[in-house]
Amino acid sequence: MFAVIKTGGKQYRVAAEDRFTIERIAGEAGDLVTFNEVLMVGSSIGAPFVAGASVAAEIVEQTRGKKVISFKKRRRQNSKRSRGHRQDLTMIRVTEILTDGKKASGKAKAAKPEAAAASEPAAVDAPQAPMFDAPAGEKDKLTEIKGVGPAAEKQLNAQGITTFAQIAALGDEDIARIDAAMPFSAAQIRDWREQAKALAGE
Repeated sequence: MFAVIKTGGKQYRVAAEDRFTIERIAGEAGDLVTFNEVLMVGSSIGAPFVAGASVAAEIVEQTRGKKVISFKKRRRQNSKRSRGHRQDLTMIRVTEILTDGKKASGKAKAAKPEAAAASEPAAVDAPQAPMFDAPAGEKDKLTEIKGVGPAAEKQLNAQGITTFAQIAALGDEDIARIDAAMPFSAAQIRDWREQAKALAGE
Protein backbone atom coordinates (compact mmCIF):
# COMPACT_ATOMS: atom_id res chain seq x y z
CA MET A 1 0.00 0.00 0.00
CA PHE A 2 1.21 3.51 -0.75
CA ALA A 3 0.20 6.98 0.35
CA VAL A 4 0.79 10.57 -0.72
CA ILE A 5 1.67 12.99 2.08
CA LYS A 6 2.21 16.73 2.19
CA THR A 7 5.03 18.32 4.20
CA GLY A 8 7.19 21.37 3.74
CA GLY A 9 4.96 22.57 0.90
CA LYS A 10 5.74 19.46 -1.17
CA GLN A 11 4.04 16.15 -1.86
CA TYR A 12 5.69 12.73 -1.54
CA ARG A 13 4.55 9.27 -2.62
CA VAL A 14 5.56 6.91 0.19
CA ALA A 15 5.41 3.24 1.11
CA ALA A 16 6.54 1.31 4.18
CA GLU A 17 10.35 1.26 4.64
CA ASP A 18 10.91 4.07 2.11
CA ARG A 19 13.80 6.39 2.99
CA PHE A 20 14.00 9.92 1.63
CA THR A 21 14.77 13.51 2.63
CA ILE A 22 12.22 16.24 3.32
CA GLU A 23 12.39 19.85 4.46
CA ARG A 24 13.80 20.07 8.02
CA ILE A 25 11.40 19.07 10.82
CA ALA A 26 12.15 19.26 14.52
CA GLY A 27 13.49 16.14 16.22
CA GLU A 28 16.53 13.95 16.69
CA ALA A 29 17.65 10.70 15.11
CA GLY A 30 15.44 7.89 16.37
CA ASP A 31 12.41 10.07 17.07
CA LEU A 32 9.08 9.03 15.56
CA VAL A 33 6.87 11.57 13.80
CA THR A 34 3.36 11.34 12.37
CA PHE A 35 2.22 13.06 9.17
CA ASN A 36 -1.51 13.74 9.29
CA GLU A 37 -1.78 15.60 5.97
CA VAL A 38 -2.39 12.52 3.80
CA LEU A 39 -3.72 13.32 0.32
CA MET A 40 -4.14 9.75 -0.88
CA VAL A 41 -4.03 6.17 0.43
CA GLY A 42 -4.17 3.45 -2.20
CA SER A 43 -7.21 4.26 -4.31
CA SER A 44 -8.77 6.59 -1.69
CA ILE A 45 -8.35 10.26 -2.59
CA GLY A 46 -8.79 12.94 0.05
CA ALA A 47 -10.75 16.18 -0.17
CA PRO A 48 -8.17 17.52 0.44
CA PHE A 49 -7.02 14.96 3.07
CA VAL A 50 -8.08 11.36 3.67
CA ALA A 51 -10.10 11.23 6.91
CA GLY A 52 -8.48 9.14 9.65
CA ALA A 53 -5.31 8.49 7.63
CA SER A 54 -1.77 9.18 8.81
CA VAL A 55 1.79 8.11 8.07
CA ALA A 56 4.27 7.26 10.82
CA ALA A 57 7.97 7.67 10.19
CA GLU A 58 11.28 7.58 12.03
CA ILE A 59 13.88 10.35 11.80
CA VAL A 60 17.07 8.74 10.49
CA GLU A 61 19.25 11.86 10.61
CA GLN A 62 19.25 15.63 10.37
CA THR A 63 21.29 16.59 7.33
CA ARG A 64 21.87 19.35 4.78
CA GLY A 65 21.58 19.51 1.02
CA LYS A 66 24.33 20.22 -1.50
CA LYS A 67 25.77 23.71 -1.56
CA VAL A 68 24.13 26.03 -4.07
CA ILE A 69 26.12 29.07 -5.22
CA SER A 70 24.36 32.29 -6.18
CA PHE A 71 26.66 34.52 -8.23
CA LYS A 72 25.76 38.07 -9.21
CA LYS A 73 27.85 40.43 -11.34
CA ARG A 74 27.08 43.94 -12.50
CA ARG A 75 28.65 44.87 -15.82
CA ARG A 76 31.18 47.68 -15.85
CA GLN A 77 30.59 48.31 -12.14
CA ASN A 78 33.52 46.26 -10.82
CA SER A 79 30.99 44.49 -8.63
CA LYS A 80 30.43 40.80 -8.10
CA ARG A 81 29.00 38.78 -5.23
CA SER A 82 28.84 35.09 -4.40
CA ARG A 83 26.60 33.56 -1.77
CA GLY A 84 26.39 29.92 -0.79
CA HIS A 85 23.39 28.10 0.68
CA ARG A 86 22.84 24.58 2.01
CA GLN A 87 19.22 23.65 2.73
CA ASP A 88 18.44 22.02 6.08
CA LEU A 89 16.91 18.59 5.47
CA THR A 90 15.67 15.62 7.47
CA MET A 91 16.04 12.02 6.31
CA ILE A 92 13.13 9.83 7.40
CA ARG A 93 12.14 6.17 7.15
CA VAL A 94 8.44 5.40 6.74
CA THR A 95 7.36 2.81 9.32
CA GLU A 96 3.57 2.57 8.92
CA ILE A 97 0.68 3.81 6.79
CA LEU A 98 -2.38 4.04 9.01
CA THR A 99 -6.09 4.35 8.18
CA ASP A 100 -9.43 4.59 10.04
CA GLY A 101 -7.92 6.70 12.81
CA LYS A 102 -5.48 4.00 13.97
CA LYS A 103 -2.50 5.08 16.05
CA ALA A 104 1.14 4.27 15.33
CA SER A 105 2.46 1.25 17.20
CA GLY A 106 5.47 3.21 18.47
CA LYS A 107 5.60 6.45 20.45
CA ALA A 108 5.21 9.18 17.82
CA LYS A 109 5.45 12.94 17.85
CA ALA A 110 2.91 14.67 15.64
CA ALA A 111 4.57 16.58 12.81
CA LYS A 112 4.05 20.30 13.30
CA PRO A 113 1.55 21.94 10.93
CA GLU A 114 3.31 24.25 8.49
CA ALA A 115 1.50 27.35 9.78
CA ALA A 116 2.70 26.67 13.33
CA ALA A 117 6.21 25.73 12.21
CA ALA A 118 6.52 28.97 10.24
CA SER A 119 5.90 31.01 13.40
CA GLU A 120 8.70 29.26 15.29
CA PRO A 121 12.43 29.89 14.93
CA ALA A 122 14.14 27.62 12.39
CA ALA A 123 15.94 24.63 13.83
CA VAL A 124 19.66 25.24 14.21
CA ASP A 125 22.56 22.88 14.59
CA ALA A 126 24.01 22.42 18.06
CA PRO A 127 26.94 24.78 18.70
CA GLN A 128 30.30 23.30 17.78
CA ALA A 129 33.87 24.22 18.64
CA PRO A 130 35.42 26.88 16.36
CA MET A 131 37.37 25.54 13.38
CA PHE A 132 40.41 27.70 14.18
CA ASP A 133 42.08 29.15 17.28
CA ALA A 134 41.64 32.91 17.38
CA PRO A 135 44.94 34.74 18.03
CA ALA A 136 45.34 37.00 21.04
CA GLY A 137 45.05 40.72 20.52
CA GLU A 138 42.72 42.99 18.63
CA LYS A 139 40.61 41.77 15.75
CA ASP A 140 41.10 43.16 12.27
CA LYS A 141 38.16 44.73 10.46
CA LEU A 142 37.58 41.89 7.99
CA THR A 143 34.96 43.92 6.12
CA GLU A 144 37.90 45.77 4.51
CA ILE A 145 38.21 42.65 2.33
CA LYS A 146 36.03 43.12 -0.72
CA GLY A 147 33.19 40.60 -0.56
CA VAL A 148 33.20 40.24 3.24
CA GLY A 149 30.16 41.96 4.74
CA PRO A 150 29.16 42.33 8.41
CA ALA A 151 27.32 38.96 8.40
CA ALA A 152 30.28 37.12 6.84
CA GLU A 153 32.68 38.80 9.27
CA LYS A 154 30.55 37.61 12.18
CA GLN A 155 30.54 34.04 10.81
CA LEU A 156 34.32 34.06 10.33
CA ASN A 157 34.90 35.44 13.83
CA ALA A 158 32.69 32.70 15.28
CA GLN A 159 35.01 30.15 13.66
CA GLY A 160 38.11 31.78 15.18
CA ILE A 161 39.15 33.76 12.08
CA THR A 162 39.73 37.33 13.29
CA THR A 163 42.78 38.73 11.46
CA PHE A 164 44.02 39.38 7.93
CA ALA A 165 47.13 37.31 8.71
CA GLN A 166 45.01 34.24 9.43
CA ILE A 167 43.16 34.51 6.12
CA ALA A 168 46.42 35.18 4.26
CA ALA A 169 47.91 32.01 5.75
CA LEU A 170 45.01 29.70 4.83
CA GLY A 171 46.18 26.58 3.02
CA ASP A 172 44.24 24.60 0.43
CA GLU A 173 43.13 22.10 3.09
CA ASP A 174 41.87 24.94 5.30
CA ILE A 175 39.95 26.40 2.36
CA ALA A 176 38.38 23.00 1.65
CA ARG A 177 37.26 22.74 5.30
CA ILE A 178 35.69 26.20 5.22
CA ASP A 179 34.02 25.46 1.88
CA ALA A 180 32.44 22.31 3.32
CA ALA A 181 31.29 23.82 6.63
CA MET A 182 30.42 27.43 5.79
CA PRO A 183 28.37 29.20 3.08
CA PHE A 184 31.42 30.42 1.16
CA SER A 185 32.86 28.93 -2.03
CA ALA A 186 36.51 27.89 -2.38
CA ALA A 187 37.03 30.46 -5.16
CA GLN A 188 35.61 33.18 -2.94
CA ILE A 189 37.93 32.27 -0.05
CA ARG A 190 40.99 32.21 -2.34
CA ASP A 191 40.11 35.72 -3.50
CA TRP A 192 39.85 36.83 0.13
CA ARG A 193 43.23 35.22 0.83
CA GLU A 194 44.94 37.29 -1.89
CA GLN A 195 43.32 40.48 -0.61
CA ALA A 196 44.28 39.62 2.98
CA LYS A 197 47.95 39.19 1.99
CA ALA A 198 48.01 42.78 0.75
CA LEU A 199 46.18 44.07 3.85
CA ALA A 200 48.49 42.12 6.17
CA GLY A 201 51.53 43.60 4.40
CA GLU A 202 52.82 40.29 3.04
